[in-house]
Formats: sequence, C-alpha cells, structure tokens
Amino acid sequence: MIKRTLLLALLTVAVGATAVADKGMWLPSLISSRIKDMRSKGFRLTAEDIYSINKASLKDAVVLFDGGCTGEIVSPEGLLLTNHHCGYDAIQALSSVDHDYLTDGYWAKSRSGELPCKGLQVAILVRMEDITDRLAGGESAEAIVAAAKAEGKGYAAAVEQMYYGNEQYLFVYRVFDDVRLVGTPPSSIGKFGGDTDNWIWPRHTGDFSVFRIYASPDNEPAAYSKANVPYRPARHFEISTRGVGEGDFTMIYGFPGNTQEYITSDAVDYIANLSDPVKIALRTERLDIIREAQQRDAKVRIQYAAKHATIANAWKKWQGEVLGIRRLGTLDKKRAYEARFAAENPSQAFLLDSLHAAYERNITGYYLRELFNETLRAIEMPQMVRFAMAARDHERKRTVAAEFYKNYDAGIDRAIARRMMSEFVRLAPEGTVPDALSALFAAHGGAEAYADYLYDNSSMTTFDGLVGGDASADAAAEFVAAVEPLYEHASRYAYRNLSNVPDIERWYRPYVKALMEWDRERAFFPDANLTLRVAYGKVAGYEYADGEYHRPQTTLEGIIAKDNPDIYDYDIPQSLRDVYSSKQYGRWGIDLDSRRTVPVCFIATNHTTGGNSGSPVLNGRGELIGINFDRTWLSTMSDVEFDEDMCRNIIVDIRYVLFVIDRIGGAGYLLDEMRLK
Repeated sequence: MIKRTLLLALLTVAVGATAVADKGMWLPSLISSRIKDMRSKGFRLTAEDIYSINKASLKDAVVLFDGGCTGEIVSPEGLLLTNHHCGYDAIQALSSVDHDYLTDGYWAKSRSGELPCKGLQVAILVRMEDITDRLAGGESAEAIVAAAKAEGKGYAAAVEQMYYGNEQYLFVYRVFDDVRLVGTPPSSIGKFGGDTDNWIWPRHTGDFSVFRIYASPDNEPAAYSKANVPYRPARHFEISTRGVGEGDFTMIYGFPGNTQEYITSDAVDYIANLSDPVKIALRTERLDIIREAQQRDAKVRIQYAAKHATIANAWKKWQGEVLGIRRLGTLDKKRAYEARFAAENPSQAFLLDSLHAAYERNITGYYLRELFNETLRAIEMPQMVRFAMAARDHERKRTVAAEFYKNYDAGIDRAIARRMMSEFVRLAPEGTVPDALSALFAAHGGAEAYADYLYDNSSMTTFDGLVGGDASADAAAEFVAAVEPLYEHASRYAYRNLSNVPDIERWYRPYVKALMEWDRERAFFPDANLTLRVAYGKVAGYEYADGEYHRPQTTLEGIIAKDNPDIYDYDIPQSLRDVYSSKQYGRWGIDLDSRRTVPVCFIATNHTTGGNSGSPVLNGRGELIGINFDRTWLSTMSDVEFDEDMCRNIIVDIRYVLFVIDRIGGAGYLLDEMRLK
C-alpha cells in the first residue's frame, strides 16, 4: 500500500506540474507521463521511440562513456561521439612529446589507424526495471543482480535508489571493452578557451572527440583483439544539419551524475558556507603550483594536462555554485519551505527535527573526509607508496608504477605537499589531526619543513626507486602509517554527498515521501545518480546581467576574435585561420547578420549536471543537433536548485563538429557513415 500511495502521488505531480517542464531529469521508462507536455513544446515522437525493451529505440544509441560521461552512436558501424574532455584521459594516455595528440589532434586515415584505448569502456543500457515490490517481497538485490548479469555476454547490472529509497530500480547494461580513438581535434579547438572559458557563455569550444566501439565477429562485447570488428548497434542517431533557432525544442538523453533537489537547509548551508569555499581555496593553491610548472616546461604541460583539467573543472564549478545559491537566496527559501511544511504537517515535523539533528552529528566527520581528500590525499607520492606496500603482484606493481611515473614530477608534488600539509593542520577541526601525524610535524619543525624532509629522504619519487626498493622501509612509510586513521575515517564517510551518509539519508526516505504527498504542485523527479535520464527544454538566450542579453548561438567569428598565438588555449590551428580567410566553408556555412559564417555552440534550458557531458542533444524529431558539454557558470547551482530563467546548458553545434571533421581534420570519409539530414 505504501508503494501504491507513493506512485499515485508521483503521477498526480507529473501530470499537474507542467509549468516548470524545463526542470527535471526523467526516467526514460516512465517518460510517457511527460509526452503530452513534450509534444506541446515541439516533440514529434512517442514514448516508445525514446525507450523500449521490445524494439530498437533511442536509448540503444546512448552510451555511458568511461564510467562518468555520456556518448552517442552515430553510424551503423559503432562510430561514437562524446566530448573532448570526456576522452581527454584516453587521448593523453596515447600522447607523448613526439606524438602530442592533445596539442596537434589526431585523425585516423583508415580503420587500421584507429588507436586502442586501454582500459576505456562504454556501457549500453539493456533495460531498467522497477524492483521495489520484488525487494519488499523478500528477494535479495544480490540475487537479482546476479540473475541479470547471467542474461548475456558482457552484461553488468546494478540496483539504484530513487527518491532516497522509496523506489528501487535494476539497471542492466552491456559493457564493451574494445573502444578505439578515431579522431580528435587539437586542444586549441577541443579545449578552446581552457580554464578561462570553462563554465562561461558565450563559448566557442569544439568539445568533441570521435571513437569507435568494436565487438567480436558475432557482435558481442569482447576484449581487444585484431579479430574484432566495428559494433553493429540496434539504433544510431540520425543527424540534422538544418540548424537551430531560438525557441526550438531540445531534448537531452544521458547519464547525469549527481543532483540534490530535496536536501534541507542544513545541507545548503554546508555547501555554500563551508564545503565549497574551503575546496575552492585549496584547489586554487594546487592549480597555481601546477600552472607555473606547466608554463616552464612543455613536457610537464603534457604530463599534467589531464590532472590540471580534472582539478580545475570542479574548482570553477564550485565557484559558480556558491554564487548561484547566494544569488537565488536558496538557503532562505529552503528554510521558509521547511517552516511551511512543519506548520501544515505538524505530525510530520519530527522528520525535519530528526534531519537537523543527524546533520549536526555528521557535518564534522564529513568535512574532515573532504578536507583530507583535498589536502593530504592530493599529494601523489605517498599514495603510490601506500599502493606499493599493499601490492602482492610484482608485475601489477610495475605496470601501475610505470603509468604513474609517466605523468609525475617530484618537484611539483613536493610543492603541493608543503602547502597541503600546512593547510590540513590549519583547517582540521580541533582534535582530528592524528597524534602520529602531529608528532611527525613537530619533530621536523612544522608541516612544510616535514614535507621537505620527506622528499629529501624518500627514494619513492622515481620508478626505479619504487619497484627496486622496499616501500615499507622508506621515509614515506612513516607518513603513510601516520595518516592511516584518516583513510579509515574517509572510508566511513565515503558517500556521494553529505546527505547520503546513512545516519542522515534514512530520514530522507520518509521526508521525501511526505513532501510528495503534501506538495502536489511540485514536479518531483528522482535525483541524478548516473542512470539514464531524459531532460527537455528549448534553445534560449538569457539575460546574464541587467541590460546584458546573450544570444543563444555563437559562430566562427568569435573564435577568430579570441585567437592569440601567444596563449596556448587560444592558439587555433593555422588550418582554421586559412579556412576562415578563404570563407570556403562548404555545406557547413550559414548566412547570419549579412555575413557567411559557421555555427559553433548554442545554449538551451535543459536541466543537466556532471555526467551529461557528451550527451546527445536532439530536436523534436529525435535527430542529433549537438553534443552537450557544459553549463553556464551561474547555472552550476542547478544541482541544488534549478532556476528556469538563468540555467542554461552549453552545446557544441553538430554542424561545427562536422565542419571540423571535414574541413580541419580532413576526415570527411567519416561523414559517409553517418545519416545526415
């Protein structure tokens, strides 16, 4: 009866709350509840076209890419598009000073030139299934998952909670291990603007790369083999080259990673006033150290390119999140909403009291885990020593060490260690610094002095030192032992968000259920958790500030205006300058404002978050019109509160993708695989 009551509440909300249709990340298997509203805004397909287990549907062309991004299949031969930044680690791993694919780009001239990406996986959803009743009836999640995995070769499965456990779903995937790089633009296109433009609009980034999925001759998932052939998908996306206009319907289909729509004011206060500000400051220090070293040495620039990008992405996102939360007054709105709930539901008010108390018990512990991760755990060499001390397989130790030291610089790590050890001591809550660590620092004249001692006396800063020495007898072993209590503490608090700590989360299940039954006008959708979702909206510009309206489309002229050979992130390839000078754009040129140009990016009102990177953006006919890659800076608070007026997702126009492949990459043959409309 509990399940039936909740389902009725959900259906009532879904039908009645269409006024905020641009908000929400909807489960594809339940998208029929939104189809009427979607069609009123320009969608022309059916719910079964989006998701079906009985026939090929759009879901079969969407992949979970490398465990944290999305990609889309665009040909009957397994050709795959995703973001440049999603493929960045794989591209960097294939790069060297002699073959710098990050700087120069790469385009395979034939299938034989497609480069295997070791360790890269993609997963395609087979089905999702509501198993709430099955679990309530006594079946175990482990048994359900085991049975699902046995259904086919290369199958994986997981049970995921929705609405804090009020519903539970089984997700079944086919996982492909043989993924190869087909092409990528140079970073000056794929990462154009770098950290300066990250999270910013207007944007001119060609954030895409091209991969291909390979399978066994019988089209099953298989480990890399020269005998493998291009995967034959059940469905691939057709591509629209007609372009977009303001107000056009857009739909995004991908794997959003993390939202916190229903958290209480306690969590918002923690995010905006403690967690984000501290993490921003710490990452600023690390980025400054890395950036200075990269500017001095081209080898270091390549070694630390992926690390820098990873650190900087969340760093800038958190800055926008804090600004957005404060601009919207989210904390005050949450408190007012909670007060109204308690006043109108006195018998349920204890739920809020219980949540407040649970946060009070857990904030210090969760903060210590975050602080540890951003400081002591961000120092690289001791992490490698800890691994080496635990390793039993010598060959695996050598393999891991070779990968680690390929992209390691002891001078950078020492500088980071000096700052992060000192900052940990300064910022740690009273009584949380382990006694053994305090003793080490005191014995050597302080945290920074100890860091110097450590790197002066450790032999673990080189590959030969680690694989040829005894890590347990090294100077770093003493540090590893001293911080072990912090590892144990971090593992106890290793949850996606503070609100997912079990002592807190257990109160969200009845609280969210009570909200659904009370607030019937609210559009309730499950928080993102890296499972497949549909979001929809429209192409739309926005007013960034008073009197400052930003149009929804950018063009090649914006790239040329920013082009600067003296700045790495803005130094575009000469081939792009040449095409611009000649205006030989071919079929990719458009007429705009009395000039011939090429579209580059556009923005829309789709509700997105991390994990949506690389997601296909579709028009009302289900055709691919772009690849999602970012949000505007003041949109990053949408993980906590979505603002329909301000929130915009940033998309690389598919016409620019095709233009770069064709006119810059010289790989127009790839277009022959695609169905262009």
